[in-house]
Amino acid sequence: MEFRFTEEQQMIRDTAEAFLAEVSTAAAVREVMATERGYDASLWQQISEEMMWPALHIPEAYGGLSLGFVELAAMQEQMGRVLLCAPFLATVGLGVNALLVAGTEAQKQRYLAAIAAGSTATLAFMAPGSRPDADAVQATFTSAGDGFVLNGEYRYVLDGHTAEILVVAAREADSEGHQGISLFVLPADTAGVTREWLPTMDQTRKQASITLQDVKFGADALMGEAGAAWPALAKILDLATVAVAAEQVGVAQQALDSSVAYTMERVQFGRAIASYQAIKHKAADMMLKVEAARSAAYYAACIADEALAGNPLGAGLAEAASIAKAYCSDAAFFNAGCGIQLHGGVGITAEYDIQLYFKRAKSTETLLGDAAWHRERLARQLLDGEAA
Repeated sequence: MEFRFTEEQQMIRDTAEAFLAEVSTAAAVREVMATERGYDASLWQQISEEMMWPALHIPEAYGGLSLGFVELAAMQEQMGRVLLCAPFLATVGLGVNALLVAGTEAQKQRYLAAIAAGSTATLAFMAPGSRPDADAVQATFTSAGDGFVLNGEYRYVLDGHTAEILVVAAREADSEGHQGISLFVLPADTAGVTREWLPTMDQTRKQASITLQDVKFGADALMGEAGAAWPALAKILDLATVAVAAEQVGVAQQALDSSVAYTMERVQFGRAIASYQAIKHKAADMMLKVEAARSAAYYAACIADEALAGNPLGAGLAEAASIAKAYCSDAAFFNAGCGIQLHGGVGITAEYDIQLYFKRAKSTETLLGDAAWHRERLARQLLDGEAA
C-alpha cells in the first residue's frame, strides 16, 4: 500500500483546491447557507458537468471516471477546507456508494448514469432519536402483489428535501436487530413521500425529515435480497464514514491555517500575538492533530478502495472507518475550538468564519456516530475478534 499521492491524485487534489478557492469563498458560503435549498444549483451543475466530481468513482460502464476512494477522500478534504455548500456527501458518499454496494445492474444503469449527469441522491435510514446502527431502521415494508408498501419516518437525512433519488432502509414487521432489513431505491417524487427541511445549527449542510405513508412501488426498487440488507447497509455507512472523516481533516486544517493567519495579524502589547510561546504551543498541538487525522483518514480511504474492489484487505473497513472517524472528529472539534480561543472574543461572532468551522466540526462529529460511539464499536470489534 503506497502512502503518498500519485501524480494523478496530486493533480486532482490541486485542481479541486484551486476550483473551490474560486467558487466557494466565504461570501458565497454565507449567501447560500441562508437559503432553504442550501446550495447554488448552477454551481452544482458546473461541478457535475464540467468538473465531473459526482462521477469520480462511478465505473465507466455507468458514465463515471472509474477513480478510487483515495481520490474521493482528497476531494472531500478540500471541500471541508472551504465548507462547500453542495449535496456532494449525500449524493456521492451515500447515494453512489449505496448503488455500488447494493444496487442491481438495472438500478446502476439507471441511477448511476443519472447521478454522473448531475442528479442528486441521498440515503435515509435513521428513525428520530436513534443511533447509526441496525436498530435505527424502524420504517417498515410489506409485500403487496409484485411490489412493496413502505411506511415510516426518517430524520437526519442529508439534503433529503432536495435530493432527486432516495435510497431508503426499512424492515419487515416484527423483525429486530440485523434481521429483516431491506434497501430500496426510488425517485423522490414517488407518491406518498413527504419531505421537510429541518433547520440545524450547522447552516452549511442541510438536513431533512422524510415521511413515507403507504408508498407503493414495484419489485425493481428492491436492492438485493429482501430482509438481508444489513451487511450491505453497514458497508455503505462505513464508506460514508470514511468520506466524512476526510472532510473533517479539511475542517481541522483550515481552522489551524485561519487561526495562525489571525494571530500573525493581531497585535497586542506592541507585537503580533503569534510571537508568544503559549500561542505557538497551541498551534503546534493543532498541527499534530491535523497530521495524525490525515494519516487515519487516508489509511481508511485505502481500505475503502479494497472493500469496493472486493479484496481481502477490505475486510478491515469497519475497523479503519471507526478509527478514522473517532480521531478525525476529535481533531476537527479540537482545532475549531482552539481557533475560537486564538481569535479571542471575536471568534464566536458572525463576522469571523472560524465560528462556521466550529459548527461544521460539531455537526460532523455527531454525523454517523460520534467519537465515543466509534470507540465503543471498535472495542466490540476487537473483543469479537479475540473471541473468534
